[in-house]
Amino acid sequence: MVRKSHGPRTRTRKKLSRGYREKFTVTKYLREFEIGSYVAIVIDSSSHKGTPFHRFHGKTGKIVGKRGRAYIVEVRDGGKIKKVFATPEHLKEVKVV
Repeated sequence: MVRKSHGPRTRTRKKLSRGYREKFTVTKYLREFEIGSYVAIVIDSSSHKGTPFHRFHGKTGKIVGKRGRAYIVEVRDGGKIKKVFATPEHLKEVKVV
């Protein structure tokens, strides 16, 4: 028998698919965020490097630091606060009222 693969992109066929008009832009990769600002994690499926785990797709969190090119985002997952590492193309700034 063959063992089933449980890689990081399993069961993401609908979640990570994009429309045919959705294209990446260079400005997405060059974005800068302030530490303390709030961001939404929206995975860009065309960029594999720096992709957070697909459980965090659509979650909102606070930027608490930077590591290399990636940002450290604190996200509440269930009852715990977790740190997620994501590059800027997978983040979208959220206005806090």
